[in-house]
Amino acid sequence: MTAPLLELTDQERTVLWDRAEDVVHHGPQAAGADALPARIRHTVQRFGEDSGKTGYLLLRGLEIGQLPPTHQGGHPATLPHHGTAGLGMLIAETLGTMIGYADEKSGELVHNVQPLPGEEQRIEGSGSVAFDFHIENVHHALRPDFIGLICLRQDHDRVAATRISSCREAVELLKPETLETLRQCQFYSNYPGSFTRDTTVEPAPAGPHPVLFGNADKPFMRFNSHNTVSLSKAGRTALRALAEALEEVCHEVIMQPGDCALLDNHVAAHGRSAFTPRYDGHDRWLRRFYAIKSIPRSVLHMMDGSRVIPPIPAINGIW
Repeated sequence: MTAPLLELTDQERTVLWDRAEDVVHHGPQAAGADALPARIRHTVQRFGEDSGKTGYLLLRGLEIGQLPPTHQGGHPATLPHHGTAGLGMLIAETLGTMIGYADEKSGELVHNVQPLPGEEQRIEGSGSVAFDFHIENVHHALRPDFIGLICLRQDHDRVAATRISSCREAVELLKPETLETLRQCQFYSNYPGSFTRDTTVEPAPAGPHPVLFGNADKPFMRFNSHNTVSLSKAGRTALRALAEALEEVCHEVIMQPGDCALLDNHVAAHGRSAFTPRYDGHDRWLRRFYAIKSIPRSVLHMMDGSRVIPPIPAINGIW
């Protein structure tokens, strides 16, 4: 199945970039409901209402402006107040509310996904080894509803693919008994490395939870092939079958500079193929952002006007 693709016109690209460069200095709260050009806004809104069978949308042809080297002296660039952060704000606010997490990257709203020297083997954005299928923040009770990935630079060899697989396509390959097992509350998900970088004690895994839930014809998924486990043989067999089915239906997208992939984080798992960084200033570089449809009132009070979800221990008592 071909995923939805929207290619921007030159006029849309210019208008959107001008608005992005403005809003980035004021924050996502300055992104009005009609901030995106009409055709882009309507497409993104429709995706937010129903992400369809593939669970993702590709916007192509965004302006990305002038960029510094990906790395300088081994240190990654951060791009404060760059227009690409404004693009993320405008798109995220069209999908819902832009958020960050206090216990991930210090609550930043826009993340730089770039390989880091010495972290090549890490199973997260700073690595360059293959990264298998996962939804974002599988362990968290307030997972993002949507994630966005904006490509600033490709890898040197142009082989690094963003791999996207929809549970709504994968379930068609699974046996009824496997689907029944995946809907049982018998699975546990460990914290990803981005949440445990600064901890010395491994947090207890989240769960038990189902891997598949929702209507049979439009299921949702809570799964990370690296972090989701089961204590039962049937559960482990079902997880392997799901991983194989996701592989079978995978869409491989080699993102170009100016591409923005929007993913329904409850429908589409994603991963990345391996690549070889050179740390010469021209390595692969994406920017990532999150959007959520709603936040419980009690959590909003704890956030005190910010867009940062409090640390997990502070909100554990809500669920």
